[in-house]
Amino acid sequence: MRILILALLFILPAAAIAQKPGQKIFDTEKAFEKHVAEKGIRGGFIEYLSPVGVIFQPDAVNGREAWTKRPESPAILTWNPVWIDVANNGAIAYSVGNSRYMAAGKTDPNIVYGHYISIWMKQADGEYRAELDAGISHEKPASEPTEWKSPESPAKASDPASMSAADASVEFYATASEDGPLKAYRSFMADDVIVMREGKLPAFDRKSALGLLKDTGKIEFSKRKLFTEAGDLGYVHGPYVMTDKTGAEIERGNFVQVWKMRDKKWQIVADLLVPLPSKAK
Repeated sequence: MRILILALLFILPAAAIAQKPGQKIFDTEKAFEKHVAEKGIRGGFIEYLSPVGVIFQPDAVNGREAWTKRPESPAILTWNPVWIDVANNGAIAYSVGNSRYMAAGKTDPNIVYGHYISIWMKQADGEYRAELDAGISHEKPASEPTEWKSPESPAKASDPASMSAADASVEFYATASEDGPLKAYRSFMADDVIVMREGKLPAFDRKSALGLLKDTGKIEFSKRKLFTEAGDLGYVHGPYVMTDKTGAEIERGNFVQVWKMRDKKWQIVADLLVPLPSKAK
């Protein structure tokens, strides 16, 4: 009996260590959602955004400061992560999921459906807090999955001698500006890429993403881009301007991209455009 007990003591820690890397992010997401349900959206975001966490309002601002200035509201926000990916060193992660927002509270018949992306950074205490949180709204989806998953096979560890995501992305942004975004995305999108555009249901694979992007105008991403990288993951956000074939501006806003190192090549695994409200003419 004593031998059996000792064996179990060794097995249990091993099982904990074998926990899926994304489980900690999922648990944080659910704790975040519970906090919002109990303390309100304002209190939830103040608690779960990092001190430097960014939201778009509609331009990029410090999330904690912005939410602190907002009054309490009866609005209800619920969500569910469906995709979670964590850097090989555990320092950074991102999650994508579906959401529901009811401005007037739980009896509000006008439900705003959407999808979001959150970038998570491990803090000094080992917990994760959101470095960025943004999303889109769209029509009611045919289904709202409740299960989450991660990439089927782990990516190879990044090569310390290889270029950074910021360096690798130079060609992407140059191609998007000169030859159009479709050509650029074709060269750099991962097979399991997630692409989100306002008013449209997200694409969750390369084929669907190319279909979603086929009518996209030329995109000029901001010249100054600051990447945050850790291990095999990196993300960037900044302003963009979209123009039509004549060069006339049709949209401007903020973008978010997540890049991942796979087989010594950086690829786009998540891409979001958040347009600014159109100005009345």
